[in-house]
Amino acid sequence: MAKRGKAGGETDETKRPGEKAKHRELGSPKYPLISKDGDVTIGALFPIRSIETLPSFEFTQKPQLLSCSSVNLRGFRVAQTMIFAIDEINNSKSLLPNISIGYRIYDTCGSRLTSMSATMALMNGQEFAAEDTCDGQSPLYAIIGETESSATVILSRTTGPFKIPVVSPSATCECLSNRKNYPSFFRTIASDYHQSRALAYIIKHFGWSWVGAVNSDNDYGNNGMAVFLNTAQEEGICVEYSEKFYRTEPEKLRKVVETIKKSTAKVIIVFLTSFEMENLLEQLSTENITGLQMIGVEAWITAKSLIGPNSFRVLGGSLGFAVRKIDIEGFADYVIKSFWETAFPCSQRERNSPQYALSCSIYQDLLMLKNYNEDVPEQRYSGNVYKAVYAVAHSLHSLLKCKEKKGCEKDLKIELQQVVEALKRVNFTVKMGDRVWFDSTGATVAQYEVVNWQKDSDGSIQFTPVGYYDASLPPDQRFVLKTENIIWTGGQLEKPRSVCSESCPPGTRKAAQKGRPVCCYDCIPCAEGEISNETDSNNCKQCPGEYWSNAEKNKCVLKVVEFLSFTEVMGIVLVFFSLFGAGLTALVAILFYSKKDTPIVKANNSELSFLLLFSLTLCFLCSLTFIGRPTEWSCMLRHTAFGITFVLCISCVLGKTIVVLMAFKATLPGSNVMKWFGPAQQRLSVLAFTLIQVLICVLWLTISPPFPHKNMKYYKENIILECSLGSTIGFSAVLGYIGLLAVLCFILAFLARTLPDNFNEAKFITFSMLIFCAVWITFIPSYVSSPGKFTVAVEIFAILASSFGLLFCIFAPKCFIILLKPEQNTKQHMMGKVPSKSN
Repeated sequence: MAKRGKAGGETDETKRPGEKAKHRELGSPKYPLISKDGDVTIGALFPIRSIETLPSFEFTQKPQLLSCSSVNLRGFRVAQTMIFAIDEINNSKSLLPNISIGYRIYDTCGSRLTSMSATMALMNGQEFAAEDTCDGQSPLYAIIGETESSATVILSRTTGPFKIPVVSPSATCECLSNRKNYPSFFRTIASDYHQSRALAYIIKHFGWSWVGAVNSDNDYGNNGMAVFLNTAQEEGICVEYSEKFYRTEPEKLRKVVETIKKSTAKVIIVFLTSFEMENLLEQLSTENITGLQMIGVEAWITAKSLIGPNSFRVLGGSLGFAVRKIDIEGFADYVIKSFWETAFPCSQRERNSPQYALSCSIYQDLLMLKNYNEDVPEQRYSGNVYKAVYAVAHSLHSLLKCKEKKGCEKDLKIELQQVVEALKRVNFTVKMGDRVWFDSTGATVAQYEVVNWQKDSDGSIQFTPVGYYDASLPPDQRFVLKTENIIWTGGQLEKPRSVCSESCPPGTRKAAQKGRPVCCYDCIPCAEGEISNETDSNNCKQCPGEYWSNAEKNKCVLKVVEFLSFTEVMGIVLVFFSLFGAGLTALVAILFYSKKDTPIVKANNSELSFLLLFSLTLCFLCSLTFIGRPTEWSCMLRHTAFGITFVLCISCVLGKTIVVLMAFKATLPGSNVMKWFGPAQQRLSVLAFTLIQVLICVLWLTISPPFPHKNMKYYKENIILECSLGSTIGFSAVLGYIGLLAVLCFILAFLARTLPDNFNEAKFITFSMLIFCAVWITFIPSYVSSPGKFTVAVEIFAILASSFGLLFCIFAPKCFIILLKPEQNTKQHMMGKVPSKSN
């Protein structure tokens, strides 16, 4: 038989020389519920019953052992699985061929107190009660258990100093991954780190951003919830509340239920053990709290103990992660036949053996399950227990140097630390096809089924698989859900919504509500010129320079390019008046040409009159260059044409004014002025004044010509396409020169207004220049303050107004006489020599 070394705490150094260590038993010995001797022994701690009855603690007599009742079917099945696996190994010719495995299975009643008592009994062994010496060695090579995380923490901390390997089939607390605190702990289930993160992923997958959370107030619940909360924060999920309670705290449970009633979250993460879940279910049923989407964990999501008359009303549609079901071949028959015949204590002949202190009365509740195996296909932890037993067997197989034909070296001395190291190296495949190995934390790879509480056609509750999570796969393949197969809370086919605030549509952004989680926000419309083209956008994006937001603020569109066009009403009106002015001027020219020999046309140099009419026609027509889409050529043409034609026009008026003055000066005795300002000099003066303006325009176009410019400063939503002046000095010089000539003309005409004549043209020139100067003085502030195309409209209006002023003031009186008063169109009347009617 294999020999054991010291387990960790030596007692020999406390013995006196030549003296054996003595002990005295203080309490009643605790015996295993089910046991069997073997060459090597494996211990086990399972909650085979669930209700613990405490003895009297009055200390008037020796306390009795704790008693347990109410069979926990899941705990009983894992015990049977362990025995089944050991029987398989003992009958195997390839695994530990000549070594028999014994077992000692203790019932913990789901109680930490009983679990601690059973742990001490396992470590001491039954020989402790029978002998009077203690050699300080544990009789076990490994312990299978516990099933709950908190109890497993106690077990591992207790056995840790003695380096006894502990292999748990269902303790999932992430805290147990700490190899420094639990160096000899292993588990055939994944850490809750994966399950907790997967819970956050499933919440994110379904678009729930507002959830509640309830967890068991123990190592399992607290550690699992901590990982979930951290992951939820990373994924942008808000937790409205996070409450916890323990199965023995009814006041905290009531507080949890009140919190659930007041909350607005429709989805709850329930990180509870099956015991706490039973308590919560009972309270929720009593309070008639329904319509909540429960997201559960492997500890309760497939627990048959939760199925009752009212459970589906509360838990119907629940989703959760469950340990994968594994079909162990032959186990369903074993639990109703071989187990009762070979392993069950009351089946043994020596029922009153003092070694076991058996009383078959304590097994009566278990005997009621003798012919029941319908639950076996749904037992999800049995496969983990099966793997745990085989993992221990494989580690012993390697340590004992077993060969299939030669057998194992029974006399080898094995230290418990060697078993721990051997467990770290195990890598095998069980008959169901699953590979078993432990990672650096002592756990196996995370593999879960996603199950959904559904009702079958006969009304029975089924845990229907609707997806899976497999951490061994690549990240994009780990999580698969068949959403179309899910039945939601209340039997609904439509996924429930659970948000603090509804999603912000495109065109808005989220604005956090003060003092509330980030998932609670208001939807603020994007500002003008900004867009958001996604749902739940945190910020609005500024449109590029030539773009602007549409009415819905969800798309950037090209800004409207604004300019004075021929097709709009304002453009049409201005074109009409421009052409009307040009046409009217042409008619006057035709009239004057037809009456060119009459005194009123010949007066004051008819040649200048026709040149003035020609320039006025150009003034009217040059306004058309200001209408339409600005181009490089149109921008240069409009300002230069305007400047040159107006100088030509004013030069003609100035020439006519000088002619009037010179004409009357020439009537004075000895005056010879007219020979210095005859027709040739008049033409030359007009040409000289115009050439100066032409020179100014040429310099302007050469140095810094006008050009098309997209003005995006005045209107944010529109682009004003305008002609930039290029050189403000050039434009000022053009206008200034026109103004200088106009002022000079006005002064001369004003001086000549009192000269005697029946038709003194100087008076009309004075009025025309007065209108001209008034228009252009008014134009400057209007031009500066008018936005966009109105700037151009103001300039066109000034051109037309001043042109019409010149046309009407200078030529209207003459046209009136030619057409309506032909009798006054005589030389005598022009010279003022016609006698008045009173004479």
